[in-house]
Amino acid sequence: MTEKHRSRWYFGGISSSAAACVTHPLDLIKVHLQTQHEVRMRMVGMTMSVVEREGVLALYCGLSASVCRQMTYSLTRFAIYETVSDKMKDWTHGPMPFYQKVLLGFASGFAGGFIGTPADMVNVRMQNDVKVPPALRRNYAHALDGLFRVGKEEGMKKLFSGATMASSRGALVTVGQLACYDQSKQLVLGTGAMQDNILTHFLASIIAGGCATVLCQPLDVLKTRLMNSKGEYVGVLHCVTDTAKLGPMAFYKGLVPAGIRLIPQTVLTFIFLEQLRTYCGIRVIT
Repeated sequence: MTEKHRSRWYFGGISSSAAACVTHPLDLIKVHLQTQHEVRMRMVGMTMSVVEREGVLALYCGLSASVCRQMTYSLTRFAIYETVSDKMKDWTHGPMPFYQKVLLGFASGFAGGFIGTPADMVNVRMQNDVKVPPALRRNYAHALDGLFRVGKEEGMKKLFSGATMASSRGALVTVGQLACYDQSKQLVLGTGAMQDNILTHFLASIIAGGCATVLCQPLDVLKTRLMNSKGEYVGVLHCVTDTAKLGPMAFYKGLVPAGIRLIPQTVLTFIFLEQLRTYCGIRVIT
C-alpha cells in the first residue's frame, strides 16, 4: 500500500494567485510593450520609463485585477484539469496518454479563459493606465470597481470583449503548462534518475513554461490589443489584419518579457501547487 496526495479543486487558483503577486511587474511591462503601435521601447527602457514617470509602485498597478483573474481563469482550468485527470487515472489505473492530456488541457483552458475574460480585461486596462496621459486614464480603484464600471458605462457585452482570443489563449497556455508539465514530470520520473521532489518540479515547470510562452504569444498580443481598444477594431479579423501590417514579428511583441514572466510564474505556480498538494492535499491510499 502506498499513500498519494491529490490537489483540492481550488489549489490551482491559490497557487496561481501567489505566483502572480511575484511576477506582476513583468506582466505589466509585457502589456505595455504589446500595446505599442510602433516599437519604440524595449523591456528595460519601458520599465525605466514607468518607474521614472509614476514611481516603483506603478509596477504593481492592477494587482487586484491580476489576482481576480487568477481566481477565475486559473482556478477554473486547474479545477477541471486536475479533477478529470484524477478520475481518468482511477479508471485506467495509470497515467493518461499525452494526446488526452493535450485535449483535456485545451478544453479546461478554453473554459477558464472565457470565465476569466472580464477580470482579464480590467487587468489589462489597469496595467495600461499608467502609460496614458492623466486625462485619458480610466482610474479604476480596484478590480471590482473596474468590472462594475465597464458593465455600467459600456454594457455587459463589453466585459467579454476579446473572449475569443482569451479563451483560445487560455487553451494553448493550459496545454503548454498543465499537459506539458504532467508529461515532463512523468518522463523525468520515468528515467529513475530523479525523485518526486522540488528539483523535479522545477525542471518540469521550466519546460512547461517555455512551451506555453511559444504557443500563446500571438494570441496574447491580439487579446491585449482587443481588450485595450476603444472601438478601433471591428472584430478579431480586423485586429489580426491591422497587427499583420506591422510585420510578422508584431505577433511576437513582448516575447522576451512574456517568457521572463510566464516561465517564472509557471515555476512558482507548480512549486506552490506541489507543496499544497503534499501538505494540504487529499490523501489517497493505493
